[in-house]
Amino acid sequence: MSLNEKQKKYLRTLAHSKKPVVLTGAAGVSEALLAEVDVALTRHELIKVRINAADHEERQAMIDAITGNTGAELVQRIGHVAVLYRQAEKPQITLPK
Repeated sequence: MSLNEKQKKYLRTLAHSKKPVVLTGAAGVSEALLAEVDVALTRHELIKVRINAADHEERQAMIDAITGNTGAELVQRIGHVAVLYRQAEKPQITLPK
């Protein structure tokens, strides 16, 4: 699924007041972290993930690994926080066209 700019803007608005529900640790992107992100996406559809990495390239690599392994779409990344979206089987969020 590919989100257009209107949909991303809508999701950014919804995510603004949310707190990160998953925090990456020293282990980086592990199977346990991917499982936790998968559970959070299944339950909430739209989540924030705090990426604890030293530099920009490492953070981007971790985000790419998470989105690639969970089927999530990156909505926004600001500093160490990434907003991810994955539509559920029974969507709770109705996206604009």
